[in-house]
Amino acid sequence: MDFDIRPAQAEEMGQLGLMASYSYGGAFGDGEDNIAAAGTKPEWTLCAFDRSAQDENGHPLMATSYAAFPFTIRANGRAMAMAGISVVGTRPEYRRLGLLRQIMTRAFAQQRERGQSVAGLWASQAAIYQRYGFAPSGMNRQYAIDTADIALMGEPPAKTYTVSRHRPAAVLDAIREVYKTFIAKRTGYLHRGKSLWLNSVLAEEGSSAADGPVYVAMVGPTEAPRGYAVYTLRAGQVQHASRPQEIKIRDLVWLDMDACKSLWQFFAKHDLVGRVSWANAPLDDPAPSLMAEPRMLHTKDTEATWWRIVDAVAALAQRGYGHQERLVLGIAGDDLAPWNNGTWCLETTSGLANDAQVNAVSDAPDVELSVRALAGLYSGMYSARTLANWGQLSGSEQGIAIADRLFSTTFAPHCADHY
Repeated sequence: MDFDIRPAQAEEMGQLGLMASYSYGGAFGDGEDNIAAAGTKPEWTLCAFDRSAQDENGHPLMATSYAAFPFTIRANGRAMAMAGISVVGTRPEYRRLGLLRQIMTRAFAQQRERGQSVAGLWASQAAIYQRYGFAPSGMNRQYAIDTADIALMGEPPAKTYTVSRHRPAAVLDAIREVYKTFIAKRTGYLHRGKSLWLNSVLAEEGSSAADGPVYVAMVGPTEAPRGYAVYTLRAGQVQHASRPQEIKIRDLVWLDMDACKSLWQFFAKHDLVGRVSWANAPLDDPAPSLMAEPRMLHTKDTEATWWRIVDAVAALAQRGYGHQERLVLGIAGDDLAPWNNGTWCLETTSGLANDAQVNAVSDAPDVELSVRALAGLYSGMYSARTLANWGQLSGSEQGIAIADRLFSTTFAPHCADHY
């Protein structure tokens, strides 16, 4: 077989949609215009085409699909470019030929040139992506609670906030500003452009339409809100004699704890709702500590985003750090992005917004690890001590302690948006 690895052309983008619908069993919609391909630009793709076969329109047959969205994310208080990988799939008859490995190798080089020092994705199977150097870099916390069980501990909120309900279009600009403030010091959150808000967070079409209309509950005055929740409401979703409705939270953001409490109190006032569910809360969300009976949240933690360090030198320099330290890291075994291999000295200054310097050195490493272990450490998902305990990082006790301090994050890594 003879394959051509290149970006898809405009007239071939329909194949990308069909590939996504087949690979993921219609999870993102079926057909050429499904949501997985919607908004994807040809220049963001890198696909393998079988030169000896054609689709029904006479175009070369797409054997493997791949796209990488140009995102900006937060990295412990700093903004950095990320390649958001999506729509990855291979026709079954073309699997086990190494096509995705060829694409990944070429894509990492291109992403490095574009300044995208980290790549991220939602892994359909861990086994596929771990072999390309990806590691878990965020978790989703899931809740499902009856409104009758929403009872907060302790005193009522010190500040009395009014919670008002709106349709999304009327308050989009206001909640965008709240979101920007909320994610400023966090890790993993995307900088949301207007299209991401409209086509994902606030979308009322596609597979989410069955959840019901989209509403925004806003805390405080509309000109200066202190928090918000984006949610849907639909009857007939819960087997309950008197409370058959369900609220599904899509996005919940708060700038102080009283605002967070106010949103939960707002949901508790929905007497016909038998279940309030939230599938993508961060791991350090405060709800369990607020509830009088936190077990009624029925909390479940699941893996979420995975990261891959594309350019270690650039990524280490771009991240935010809370401590002034010097750490020498040894990275080896990266055959897909060999420029990462080497011994690198990371020197940081105190403060999340200050610059870090990374240079090649001949010193003995304080810690040694693979690029996959580095992704888990870099994101704040795993501490250096944890990785050392698992045999995925080695080094002196002092080096491990320094790495623990350096790579700690102010908040647990999290991405609220699926891509």
